[in-house]
Amino acid sequence: MDNPTVTPIRDPLSFTASPELDVVAGSDILVVDAGQAGASDVSDDWLDQLADGLSEHGWMSLDVRDRLGPVLLEALRDEVAILDRTDAMKTAGIGRGSDLVRDRAVRRDRIAWLQGITPPQAELFRFLDAIRCGLNQRLFLGLKRFETHYATYHPGDFYKRHLDSFRGRASRVVSLVLYLNEGWAPEDGGALQVFNRDNENEVCGMIVPEAGRMALFLSEEIPHEVLPANRTRYSLACWFRQDEVPLPL
Repeated sequence: MDNPTVTPIRDPLSFTASPELDVVAGSDILVVDAGQAGASDVSDDWLDQLADGLSEHGWMSLDVRDRLGPVLLEALRDEVAILDRTDAMKTAGIGRGSDLVRDRAVRRDRIAWLQGITPPQAELFRFLDAIRCGLNQRLFLGLKRFETHYATYHPGDFYKRHLDSFRGRASRVVSLVLYLNEGWAPEDGGALQVFNRDNENEVCGMIVPEAGRMALFLSEEIPHEVLPANRTRYSLACWFRQDEVPLPL
């Protein structure tokens, strides 16, 4: 396995970190020792499954509750819930740097970038980097780093159909979404709707954002959208990138 390269993103959209608890904007966070969070079970067979799914279909949905463990999932959910109720999350936009536009007609979620400095985030980063290395070994994608943020969708929030990266830009290559919502039912809305990469008008998948469910897809090829949520919806989005130097967000 190649050496992990995780470049923290420090920018106006990131939450400020001094002590660990300041990162999650409160003192009532459940602090979980990484060793207690549930060792991430990333086997060669499982990584083979991810690579095969991306190669054949360009996307896949799978349950990772047993791999991450319920304690880690609960700790991540507690972090984003605290960020949400303390107004520490920022309105998400479209584009990067000077091209960033906040258009509520397109997306209405709120986000906070992860730095990997709390114990639950550190455990999550180990899991994500194992995926990065595994996909590199199997698909030769040249993924050098990843970036990840929490996202909150309040009732009525949505994100219209889009791609995560423009073709040929060689920045975001593989997208990953991890859901953190216990007791989520189809009538709660907020599903991730996935479209056929060869026919963007054909829906080929609908992913209910229940806790422990993960979606993985090719950033430049798979159109997708988040349908309006009927209750507060928490998730975590990650992009595996080929570029080495973070672009301004």
